[in-house]
Amino acid sequence: MKIFLAGASGQLGLALQVALGEHDVIAAGHDMFDITRLDHVRNLLGKACPDLVINAAAYTDVDGAESDQVRAYQVNALGPRNLAKATADLQIPLVHISTDYVFNGAECSPYHEFDRPSPQSVYGLSKLAGEEAVRGINPRHYVVRTAWLFHTVGRNFLKTMCSMATRPEVRVVSDQFGSPTYAPHLADALSQVIMREPFGTYHLAGKGGASWFELTRTLYCKLGIKTPVKPVSTAEFPRAAQRPKYSVLTSLQNPLIQLPSWEAGVNAFVKQIGSEPLERDRVTQQTERAA
Repeated sequence: MKIFLAGASGQLGLALQVALGEHDVIAAGHDMFDITRLDHVRNLLGKACPDLVINAAAYTDVDGAESDQVRAYQVNALGPRNLAKATADLQIPLVHISTDYVFNGAECSPYHEFDRPSPQSVYGLSKLAGEEAVRGINPRHYVVRTAWLFHTVGRNFLKTMCSMATRPEVRVVSDQFGSPTYAPHLADALSQVIMREPFGTYHLAGKGGASWFELTRTLYCKLGIKTPVKPVSTAEFPRAAQRPKYSVLTSLQNPLIQLPSWEAGVNAFVKQIGSEPLERDRVTQQTERAA
């Protein structure tokens, strides 16, 4: 299968290039493929003639979106709309990656595909607009929601926590819960979905749920880092964008394809950067080199 991959230079894009190795993948980073320009999208996809398009491109600065709303909507809403129009014209499927932040976090049980979205932030609103555009324009779609993505490449929470391990103490929010997801695990699941599942909306995220505090404490434990991790409330860390208190994801739509647990994702992350107990400065150096 010939697959056109938008957002190829991001965490998920890099993982997908590995997971889709048996296919003919055209990997397009943002520098060569501007999804916000419909003429550009139509021109490149028309020349490439792919069998499938995967959109892993996104504006992911949750706080920045509050003050840069135009750019957030251009990338997260207009971009998916352009891809949906172009792929619908070519009569090919589109895979679009979305987020747990389309939910408001008011529930105390995991969100499934049929729960009603209600975003609290510009980022969440722009991602929901992208979902709706894809569903409304191209019936041959996969809208895949995931959460708290991390990898050994790119910028993400786990790498930030590793770089902060040299501090005397690390303070981490303990009252926000989600589904930490290792990007290669998500990429493997996506490679299965596109081969055997019907079109629709799917939740694919690390199995189970954790707080940012629990995630950090688990990471440090597995790396042998002794830096104390102190739980703090969201109120103690005011941010520009409001985050859902609870956005753990589960799936009613796709029970046969499930990701490993979030703990297994952390294990894989640790193994990738070095699974032996490490000194704090060595961890920092390794994660910075992987950036």
